[in-house]
Amino acid sequence: MTPTAPESAGAPDTPGAPAQASQPAAPARRSKPKPKPQLPQVARPAQQVLERLFQLYPKMFGARFLPLKLGVFQELMALHPDEFKKEDLKVALGLHARSTRYLESVASGAKRHDLNGLPVEDVAPEHVPHAIMEVFRRRQARSKEDLRPWLASRLVRAIEACGLSREEYMQRVPVQDPVALEALEAAFAVIAEQAARREALRRAFAVSGRSVEEFAEMYGMQPAEVRRALAQPG
Repeated sequence: MTPTAPESAGAPDTPGAPAQASQPAAPARRSKPKPKPQLPQVARPAQQVLERLFQLYPKMFGARFLPLKLGVFQELMALHPDEFKKEDLKVALGLHARSTRYLESVASGAKRHDLNGLPVEDVAPEHVPHAIMEVFRRRQARSKEDLRPWLASRLVRAIEACGLSREEYMQRVPVQDPVALEALEAAFAVIAEQAARREALRRAFAVSGRSVEEFAEMYGMQPAEVRRALAQPG
């Protein structure tokens, strides 16, 4: 009598193929670790240039950033012709000028400085709002808070500091971005409201016949505040 295979044993589909149950489990594939990002080749010499600039001019490339005078690239090449390659220096200064710390210094309205850290000229009115807007974008991208009020207040300070009229300012600072345009409109609205308040205060003071101190006391203001309002242009 021919012995029969046990019922639990299944016949393979293909002669000579092992039973399905006898196949070993495939080992789990391990994901290869991702390589660490490296700086582009062009950035390495630029970083070395920045480190050297910090050694040579710590007041301008150290812990505190200040707006650089115009023409500083040509001046550095003339002072250090054998130390810096033209392209490396150009890239390094570009990285420096696009850093958030540098943009914040321009946005603050600080003057441009020479390599010794001495103020030499004002930043052009059109450069300040562009720096303010870029700082705003970077801060807003990291914050859940609505920073548009901060943006408007900084633009108000920038507009008042340059002394340009609205028409002159918009000609010097052409804006296409809707967010920037909305912020400028809000800033000009604040400036117009402040000017209207100062004009109303001047008229009230003119007809009051009171001294600055007496007028300030009548309106619950400080005398210095009244003097500033009377001295400011409309």
